[in-house]
Amino acid sequence: MPGGGSFGSFLVWNGLISKGLQMQIKVYSTLTRQKEDFQTFQPGKVGMYVCGPTVYKPSHVGHMVGPVIFDTIKRFLSYLDYQVNFVVNITDVDDKLIVESKKQNTTVTELAERVTADYLSNLKKLQVTGIDHFPRATHYIGEILSMINGLIEKGFAYASNGDVYFDVSKDDDYGKLCNRDPEQLEAGARIEVNDRKRNAGDFALWKGAKPGEPMWDSPWGPGRPGWHIECSAMSMKLLGESFDMHGGGLDLQFPHHENELAQSESYSGKTFARYWLHNGLMKTGDKKMSKSEGNEIVVTELLKKHQPETLRYLLLSSHYRSPIEYSEDRLLELRRTLDSFYRFFDRVKRICGKSFYDVSTPLKFVPAPKGHSAFMGEIYKLRDAFLDAFADDFNSGGALGTLHEFLTTLNRFADQAKLETAEGNPGAKGEFLSAVTVLREITQILGLFIEPQESAGPQGNNQLMDGVMRLLIDIRADARKSKNFPLADLVRKRLAELNITLEDRPDETGWRVGP
Repeated sequence: MPGGGSFGSFLVWNGLISKGLQMQIKVYSTLTRQKEDFQTFQPGKVGMYVCGPTVYKPSHVGHMVGPVIFDTIKRFLSYLDYQVNFVVNITDVDDKLIVESKKQNTTVTELAERVTADYLSNLKKLQVTGIDHFPRATHYIGEILSMINGLIEKGFAYASNGDVYFDVSKDDDYGKLCNRDPEQLEAGARIEVNDRKRNAGDFALWKGAKPGEPMWDSPWGPGRPGWHIECSAMSMKLLGESFDMHGGGLDLQFPHHENELAQSESYSGKTFARYWLHNGLMKTGDKKMSKSEGNEIVVTELLKKHQPETLRYLLLSSHYRSPIEYSEDRLLELRRTLDSFYRFFDRVKRICGKSFYDVSTPLKFVPAPKGHSAFMGEIYKLRDAFLDAFADDFNSGGALGTLHEFLTTLNRFADQAKLETAEGNPGAKGEFLSAVTVLREITQILGLFIEPQESAGPQGNNQLMDGVMRLLIDIRADARKSKNFPLADLVRKRLAELNITLEDRPDETGWRVGP
């Protein structure tokens, strides 16, 4: 089955065979605290659920971490011919929404719709295109009520004065996701004091109605669902009682995911999710980025200064389980890294006469053809290294490292074959284009370089900027022809002071921002 396949000497799934490195996809699960061989409940299919936002304030950068990471995981698995069903929920009824809607003198529904639209818009800008379903909690009240009723009938939950609570004492392995017993969890958490509970650690499945709050009818009186039960009901409805991967931020491990796991397996008697993946959190300095900390960076504001691709690159630049350090300096550093790729794409256009973004490439893995050249052998080895890194617990940071090796190898070949001069032969150009096709193939797995990026910020008028630069390049060229070398040198020097570099090529002079 696909989960048992490997790249390399015996890479086999769905009849696909390739030669190269022998390996298998490994996934670290928070539940077992170890890397495991990736196996799916249904051969060739993956069900993946990731907890989305509570939509009460505009999206900050931290809200983009999970979607970008798991969108990339889906791209990788799809490349290996898995059929992936990817679900991200929207929490559109919650205490925070109720409080914020009152502050803004609006309804919970209007606020949730407005903030959800902002969230979806930002995902689109960051090329998060793989999410198949965005279920909203308020659309699944029937499923939620049915699940709560089932838990009561099985003895895992009880009604109390209009509320319904999950009884943690009835779940023998409660705490297994955090590897703690209920007393430790209770001591380390903020437990809501409530005389309606049997145990301090019991959590709400249904909350009795309060004046002015959204409410729905139920067998226990009017009210609304608790936070945890929403995700269980939505994931089971869309993915089944057992599915393959459950993801979310590390801060959701307790209480949200622990409670979600407990109620789901108590209800179904089956494994809820085979692998639990928790991504590291966005940090600014030594603090988690969050609305509660007051240090959130709103995505729409950030994208006025930086390209979406720079932000996506940041989120993929380390292993997904590691914290992500956010700073302006880091974003500027990564923009310079991306500029080296954009300069290479300009070179592709000059050599091949077509844009990198127009290069047609396979969306699924295709084995290396037999009898390829030594140069293409290097390229396919780099592709193997990329896939090797990503198959080791979805290590996007390691995979990104191979992209720079691609760039070095491609530029060296173009230089040695003199592809930008009249001496370059068509055969070498064809081979170069084949290698560029492989580069585009793997960058699409990362969701990078899908389409040209528009400049962010006040320098976004590319047409005007290019016109001014052509003028300065022509002035410098005329100065050199007339042997006015001091003027020609002055133009280059002053542009360098503005962080603009001139590139003298065989047929023309180009320019770029950066050293």
